[in-house]
Amino acid sequence: MSDEDRGERRLLGAVVLAVLISQVLLYPGVPSLVVALGAPAGIDAGMWFLVAEFGAFVSFAVVWGALSDALGKRVPLIVAGALGGAASYVALAAVPEIGLGFRAALAVRVVGGALTIGAFSLAITSLMDLRGGNGRNMGAAGTAIGLGAAVGAVVGGALADLDPFYPVYAGAAVLAGAGLLAATVDDRAVGRGNATGSAEAGDEAGFRDVLAQARTTRGLLVPLAFGFVDRLTAGFFALVGVYYFQDPATFDLSAAGAGATLALFFVPFALLQSPFGSLSDRVGRFLPVVVGSVAYGVVTIGVGVAPTYPLAAALMVLVGVCGALMAPATMALVTDLVEPEARGAAMGLFNVFGSLGFLAGFLVGGGATGAFGYAPAFLAVGGLELAIALALFPAVRALAPGEGLLGLRGGADQSASE
Repeated sequence: MSDEDRGERRLLGAVVLAVLISQVLLYPGVPSLVVALGAPAGIDAGMWFLVAEFGAFVSFAVVWGALSDALGKRVPLIVAGALGGAASYVALAAVPEIGLGFRAALAVRVVGGALTIGAFSLAITSLMDLRGGNGRNMGAAGTAIGLGAAVGAVVGGALADLDPFYPVYAGAAVLAGAGLLAATVDDRAVGRGNATGSAEAGDEAGFRDVLAQARTTRGLLVPLAFGFVDRLTAGFFALVGVYYFQDPATFDLSAAGAGATLALFFVPFALLQSPFGSLSDRVGRFLPVVVGSVAYGVVTIGVGVAPTYPLAAALMVLVGVCGALMAPATMALVTDLVEPEARGAAMGLFNVFGSLGFLAGFLVGGGATGAFGYAPAFLAVGGLELAIALALFPAVRALAPGEGLLGLRGGADQSASE
């Protein structure tokens, strides 16, 4: 791996980190923020506040990815998405100042989501283009995601206890910083690890051709399905977890306490991404994806039935460890399966499925909690994680079999293009 690859990896990782910080800053304070924006108190308003943003993620992730493949450029689009997202945060804070209601706030969230997903998805796609091992590159992305979420949760909770809009202002500043940082990335270095080059993709294939190639790749639906359920669980924690830990009937934490509890998941998730990503390069994707998913589902259920806060907090740490085991291997499997010229669209599709998962997590979590309570909601979401791991066990084994007992030894860098 060249020094240039290492430098670009750090810059792009920092961009992903900043985007995640800006996003998660809002989560611990959602219960008070939606009220300040004109909504009634309760989990339903918080659910729609998060759904608005992720609905835009679903609608625009593939658009940004396929557009970057067709144009042969990623960095200018990353900059535009980050700066546009920062402007949307400023607009959100202005909604009550100019006398508009919660519906206007939701509309601003839609616009902001459509812009921010461009910066997020294309920064990860750019990491995919670098040399040095798909697991290592996706480990860098996962580390940035986990660390950004951890910092955002802790800082956002502390800011929300001071004022509901402080996390919004901080998010705008961080996103603007992400845009400025992205502008220093060398777009030529991003394309260097892509043998055929995104520019060639733009010359030889149109927008629909690039998108179709990513959609029709053999086996791609397997990591997309895991990405959907993994993000569903993350979305569930982002919404239900915040209300669960702050509810006087459960643990009665402050926004800062809830943010710190979310960080118990995000910190190990961040710190273990890179070593577990490199591990998947050595042993194959099979065990990290399947075993990690099974353990993730079991521990998620445990959080919802924990009788005391210390036990729930300890289980949150285990959730982070299990997530770190499976996440980089799942993203790297996308890279293994897709031709270089279609990686932007493929990563866009992965983020579409992931964002659909977040949406499902918000809707299923919010609906189940409102109808049945916290414990059944945790059981339902953890059970879905277990179900997808068991159902797709044979498919993952076929795509990434490795060698030796249980697929231990190699086979990680196989590609569907063979």
